[in-house]
Amino acid sequence: MANTNNLSPFELKDQLINIASSHKDKLMLNAGRGNPNFLALTPRYAFLQLGHFALKESERSYSYLQSPIGGMVEKQGLVERFDRYADINIDKEGVKFLKVALSFITDHLGIQKVDFLHEITEAFLGCNYPVPPKMLTICEQIVKIYLSSELCGTSVIPDDFEIFATEGGTAAMTYIFQTLKSNGLISKGDKIGIVTPIFSPYLEIPEIPEYNLQIVDIRADETQGWQITDEELKKIEDKKIKLLCIVNPSNPPSVKINEEVLNKISNLIRTKRRDLMIITDDVYSTFSDNFTSLFSKCPYNTLCVYSFSKYFGATGWRLGTIGLHANNVFDDALKNLDESVKKELDIRYQSLTTEPRKVRFIDRIVADSRTVALNHTAGISTPQQVQMTLFALSCILDENNVYKETTKKLIRRRYRILYQAIGVKIDNTDSNFVDYYTLIDLELLAKNLYNDDFAKWFINKDTGIDFLMRLADETSIVLLPGKGFEVVNSSVRVSLANLTEYEYKSIGKAIRKILDEYHDEFIKS
Repeated sequence: MANTNNLSPFELKDQLINIASSHKDKLMLNAGRGNPNFLALTPRYAFLQLGHFALKESERSYSYLQSPIGGMVEKQGLVERFDRYADINIDKEGVKFLKVALSFITDHLGIQKVDFLHEITEAFLGCNYPVPPKMLTICEQIVKIYLSSELCGTSVIPDDFEIFATEGGTAAMTYIFQTLKSNGLISKGDKIGIVTPIFSPYLEIPEIPEYNLQIVDIRADETQGWQITDEELKKIEDKKIKLLCIVNPSNPPSVKINEEVLNKISNLIRTKRRDLMIITDDVYSTFSDNFTSLFSKCPYNTLCVYSFSKYFGATGWRLGTIGLHANNVFDDALKNLDESVKKELDIRYQSLTTEPRKVRFIDRIVADSRTVALNHTAGISTPQQVQMTLFALSCILDENNVYKETTKKLIRRRYRILYQAIGVKIDNTDSNFVDYYTLIDLELLAKNLYNDDFAKWFINKDTGIDFLMRLADETSIVLLPGKGFEVVNSSVRVSLANLTEYEYKSIGKAIRKILDEYHDEFIKS
């Protein structure tokens, strides 16, 4: 067996799955991955109904040929034809939602129904390249309203930022780092600050030879509710740190940065690090209460990554966004590059325009995502953009937050059931805890369930990985180690998104069983 201490959490997960699945008499329970087992229905029904209408529209073009050939959607009379379609099919799931959505964009955005309807019907059919490649115009406006509401706490129509629709948050990460390097904003040997614990690729990408960045660990403190202490924040004052990466709420503790710490970061950036570039990954924000993003607190410095995967149960759709304000540090950093670097970049982007220095950072990300020369075919597929837009609209129109409250209750119930099965009294009063994942500190758990002496013995034996192996072998349950997410203490991550309440109860009992076995060893030693 390979040295498990050197494996990434996802490599280890595969090894644990092999062990857990080898027992044919037991059902494997994999709480190692955060793929949710819930999803948003209303926007999916709307997508299907829109598709049916779009196909009927396409049929009109070549009906005289008596052949299964469709054409482009005719804009003239489109709204009237949709109204007739909606009246006939009003009892079908998704149709009423589409009618309300069309009224909303007219009343709230001042956009003509025909313009939006034409954009999304053609987009559903996928019969044209994405234009603009960054994102379809009206779809972008709608997704911006959703992001503004969820991340910035305002329903005001945002004009000061724009978004690039990407193939999930993972593509967004890839594109951003690629463009930062290609444009000389980060170079080999540069320092990058990373707030930990964090989604492990943010730790692994900087170490890839083509980047070779020095990681400065800015550690959230478990004893302070996983918030960043003043001592750790002070590290950001180092002018050699070019870039700061944050996942908020965090992964795996699943805790949002509180208002006090957000204000401290904002003040530090404003007074001492106006030059700092920030990436905030807010994928779990929509499960939290009263969330505020650094994208809102530090708009000049912050680029925002958001994925629709977790909240809408859409990991297979690959839907994400990169958001950037019009006035931003990235564009200003491009202006301050050495002339020799600018000349190299002139050549890189000369196929886009006769004035390549005017190409903004977000547009460079779009171009770099297709090796610049293929910029005209960049962007995610138009059907993907339609589903993303309908996801966004479903939340904008959900004035009572029915979907949000339901998903929050779902994962929080699982949290309580898991810990009750372990036998631990839980304090669930901290509103900063989101509970999409939970990070179980094994040392603290051993201390709470038994005593300090056993906890010391347990940690001194370095049993963290062994615990996971035994759990997989004896109970066919798969969890991930906290170590792979840069957690100091021996710990395991449990996803609370992808199993049933009964199964989380089984996981809790299994964790307690393995700990009891270790305690028996301790007593005998």
